[in-house]
Amino acid sequence: MSFVKRNTVLSSPRTGLSPSTPQQQQTKQEKQLAPGLRPSPTDGRLTTSTGTASLDQLLAGHGGLPVGTCLLVEEQGTTDFSGILLRYYAAEGLVQGHQVHAVAFPPEWRHQLPGLASPDKKSKSSAPAPAPEEKMKIAWRYESLGNNAAAGASTRADSGAAFCHSFDLSKRLASSEAKGTLNPIPVGVAPSFGQRGVGIASPLKTILKQLKAKLEVSGPNAIHRLVVPSLLSPTLYPPGCAQPSEILQFMHGLRALLRQYSTQLTAIITFPTSLFPRSSGLVRWVEILCDGVVELIPLPARLGAAPPPPSGSDPKANEQPQGMFKVYTLPVYHEKGGGGAESGNFRENLSFSLSASRGLVIKPYSLPPMLEDEQEKPSAAAPKKDGLDF
Repeated sequence: MSFVKRNTVLSSPRTGLSPSTPQQQQTKQEKQLAPGLRPSPTDGRLTTSTGTASLDQLLAGHGGLPVGTCLLVEEQGTTDFSGILLRYYAAEGLVQGHQVHAVAFPPEWRHQLPGLASPDKKSKSSAPAPAPEEKMKIAWRYESLGNNAAAGASTRADSGAAFCHSFDLSKRLASSEAKGTLNPIPVGVAPSFGQRGVGIASPLKTILKQLKAKLEVSGPNAIHRLVVPSLLSPTLYPPGCAQPSEILQFMHGLRALLRQYSTQLTAIITFPTSLFPRSSGLVRWVEILCDGVVELIPLPARLGAAPPPPSGSDPKANEQPQGMFKVYTLPVYHEKGGGGAESGNFRENLSFSLSASRGLVIKPYSLPPMLEDEQEKPSAAAPKKDGLDF
């Protein structure tokens, strides 16, 4: 028998209190996030943009750099493509209102950061659609590569709040566009031979002390970005920093700060592999203490090659690869795999190209398709041979 009375009307909810729907709960969570952050589609971790949309797509499927992690960017040769990645990373942080800590850079480095690119609506509307006959001439696998690149570029403007801005290297970041603060951290002067060990603090330890002091003073909603250019380069750091006892303590201390402030701090470090090759044990330890490791290998310049085209020239000329992009380590965060194994893009041969308007674009490397019209035709001035050559 039931003790509940029948023919009774259940009490309606109180007026003024409406049940919260899942959509309303999601909007409340998004409002609580700091600007420039969004949850990862893989496991819900907070991520922030590196300022380069194609690099965000590669970072283990998170759509950005997870907060509380460090990315090591290695580069061969004397080029400075990794330095341009740092500029995009710092400019994105200043536009989003983050605190950017620049190591070994003067305060005037702020005027060298790229400015926001103006939206080009005419080029999008006036671009003619390719004819179906021209599509049939290209193999299906080449056409799919172009679609993937277009999909990666469209992630900048699809979201309501700007997560990754587009920058123009030919412009400079205006003070009205920068909402964050730039905190330069000087490395200091190398001590002389007779002054070593006389109470002089290590430059790498002072970096960690200043960074920790800024993190303790700031509130829990403040987002910090650490920029470390050309680690162990003799032009920026004293020779004593290359000692294993110095650099490994710095990497362990930085890793501890990243884990302690796992919702506030990210870091990108560039490393010259031409001075310190990857075959050395010191470099291998530095890679192990970083969450992600990538390498830029510029293609050698050919003798007699034409200079690079300007930014307003044919976009196909700017898409020519300028180097190879290798991915060695990506973070794995859950038992389902992670680390980019779902997409498998990092297993392919990747290349990068740099232009002033589009920035640094990373995409799978492939040879351009050869159409029938572009094949070499025998010239009329060429002498004709009679008979057959055996």
